[in-house]
Amino acid sequence: MADNGSLGTDIHPETLDVAAELVEKYNVPGPRYTSYPTAPEWTDSFGAADYEAAIEESNAARPVRPLSLYMHLPFCESLCLFCGCNVVINKDHAVAGPYLERLRWEIDQVARRLDPSRPVVQFHWGGGTPTYLDAAQLEELFLFARERFKFAPDAEIGIEVDPRVTSEAQVRTLGRLGFNRLSMGVQDFNPEVQKTIHRIQPFDETRKLVELCRDAGFESINIDLIYGLPHQTPASFVDSVEKVIALRPDRVAMFSYAHVPWLKKQQGAFARFLPEGMDKFRIFRAGIERFTGAGYRYIGMDHFALPDDELCVAQRDRTLHRNFQGYTTKAGADLFGMGVSAISGAERAYAQNFRDLKQYYGAGDGQTLPTMRGLRVSDDDRIRRTVISRILCHCVLRKREIEAEFDLRFDDYFAPELERLRALEEDGLVRQAAETVEVTPLGRIFIRNVGMVFDRYLAQPKDRPLFSKTL
Repeated sequence: MADNGSLGTDIHPETLDVAAELVEKYNVPGPRYTSYPTAPEWTDSFGAADYEAAIEESNAARPVRPLSLYMHLPFCESLCLFCGCNVVINKDHAVAGPYLERLRWEIDQVARRLDPSRPVVQFHWGGGTPTYLDAAQLEELFLFARERFKFAPDAEIGIEVDPRVTSEAQVRTLGRLGFNRLSMGVQDFNPEVQKTIHRIQPFDETRKLVELCRDAGFESINIDLIYGLPHQTPASFVDSVEKVIALRPDRVAMFSYAHVPWLKKQQGAFARFLPEGMDKFRIFRAGIERFTGAGYRYIGMDHFALPDDELCVAQRDRTLHRNFQGYTTKAGADLFGMGVSAISGAERAYAQNFRDLKQYYGAGDGQTLPTMRGLRVSDDDRIRRTVISRILCHCVLRKREIEAEFDLRFDDYFAPELERLRALEEDGLVRQAAETVEVTPLGRIFIRNVGMVFDRYLAQPKDRPLFSKTL
């Protein structure tokens, strides 16, 4: 396997012919590594003053780091039972008014603290359902933010939408404002699955929205699927995959269903119908086979893209990055999140806003940034974050790159980890050489497990479950 990251054609049928024993061995709870250290390690002793200090430190970094901005819009009209996001369910859209008032205050406060010369290269709206807002509210909020930050001419401006509630007026407004990337949830088209997870979404409804977004000029469309949902089988999931392929989105995210009923109690309603172990793996395998067979390249973990997509180009160029939005081409940017539960990630710190709406409102009313918790990132954290990111993004870890960047001897610093990798090497997941650690095609299926070898926090005892399983 070449080490340039061009890996989409390296997933062959024989790669996916995995023994049940191997699935059982590696299908264990583990992080998705949208951050490192991961969120369970953050502490509520990190507050608003620490976050403000982190912003100042971010401004002082040289060379100047660009900005990635995220806004969390939490409202949904109904609850999808599989959902693990921080959402507020309310059919009365009047609740958006007070939230937008507090959000605008936070946007203004963060903008005042950030160096105004720093360009915004990525602006993403997530939720919840951002299109819970009507067209006028979407425009007002976007223009409010645009007036306070300097956007790069080629900024990636994206939004998550729900095809069940998104109107033509909203799509046309977003296109006119300059949104160029759109992600829509599908999860599964099977009627029995949809009924069980409380998300009825006919294929024609989704198809019409895709066509409308193309007509409105969106440069990139992503569709989300979830494998491992109740009542799914390989055959039923393939039917959903084929429908998505017919829509030809630029990107596909095929997420593993994260069963965390200790965090989201509603998930317990269908636990007895969930495919597990090899049954779930066969669904995952069927999805990979169909998407790669249709010309999509397997970026990693749960992402696919057409060969000329920026994600594929970035992987080939070794500039692919991973943050709270998943895989991204915007490496080197500091992320600042606004809204309830929003997360920020700079070079030396992470911060998260209050998850509870009442607490979020209270902070704004008290003229205090709504920081609930966070973490100062140590030198060791930075080194391990880089190592894990290179594994997940490029599938090849070049030791000399790490040595040059952090002034260390890789084999000495990571001697225990290299020894632990031997077990994964014996199982065919990695290949170790003097200069590299290379993830094999088989190892790409278990790539979270490879990254976990370098996570020092996983060895610390925990008093409760923290993560969903890796497959």
